[in-house]
Amino acid sequence: MAGANTYLTPPGTQGFAPHYDDIEAFVLQLEGKKHWRVYRPRTDAEVLPQFSSANLTQPELGEPVLETVLEAGDLLYFPRGFIHQGDCLPDAHSLHITVSSYQRNSWGDFLEKLLPAALQMALEEDVEYRRGLPMDYLRYMGVANSDTVDARRTAFVEKVQSLIKKLVDYAPIDAAVDQRAKSFLHDCLPPMLTESEKAQSVYGFPARWQDGGPCNVDILITKDTEVRLLRHGIVRLCNEEAGVMLYYTTENSRVYHKEEPKFLELDPEYTDSIEFLLSSYPNHVSVANLPCETLEEKISLATLLFEKGILTTKKPLAKV
Repeated sequence: MAGANTYLTPPGTQGFAPHYDDIEAFVLQLEGKKHWRVYRPRTDAEVLPQFSSANLTQPELGEPVLETVLEAGDLLYFPRGFIHQGDCLPDAHSLHITVSSYQRNSWGDFLEKLLPAALQMALEEDVEYRRGLPMDYLRYMGVANSDTVDARRTAFVEKVQSLIKKLVDYAPIDAAVDQRAKSFLHDCLPPMLTESEKAQSVYGFPARWQDGGPCNVDILITKDTEVRLLRHGIVRLCNEEAGVMLYYTTENSRVYHKEEPKFLELDPEYTDSIEFLLSSYPNHVSVANLPCETLEEKISLATLLFEKGILTTKKPLAKV
């Protein structure tokens, strides 16, 4: 994810108190000047933090690792967890834009998706995860018993460690990546199209639009029509319990999460065609070359993806 905030600060004033953020920040000075001080994380626990800090006081900060005055055109970067504070000089206002990125994108965030899925698969496939706990484990386990020397405690801990190690064998790593990608596509803005992209997609097609989509559109796609994905990264193919889903961004609202994630449920036989389109980008391919069984299926899939704004054609289509 990326975001942008613009800050206008009068001369001789300071906006936020010193703090650190949970994002990577890029500060671009647009007008005037601003005095910045940047400090290293104070403890190991504050290195690459998951969450932003509360306001900090000057005595908590120590010495800055960077002190500088940004002028129009200057760019300042500070990593996640680096404390920063900015204030205006007495004789100049400041206008800057802060671009934030890479939020909640750590290995730990990924494992939050992966480990529950791995445990669920282990419970389904391995009887060891379904066996009952020892009847008397509450008597010898727990903090109150942590200093007790007891063979039963040793066996209990070793069993837990063994089950945790075995979870690796059940970890659906690719599926967890797909779930993060699915969430990312829901967060995304729809693509901002060039005039050329509009002309070669459904968004430039002569049609009557209703409820955010085209209706009563006669789209003539033939076996010779050359198509490609509108953009790299606008779709994700996911194998889920409910079936094969294609998530996409082209119909997303420009208001954050105003609507539910956009997806198409596809017949499994279309999977190869979607993968073919993904691997072919940015080259155009003819509809005839889509690896579907019949020409009718090839044209049907291409038409569906075109209607959703996912595909563009090499040449603008004429309205029938």
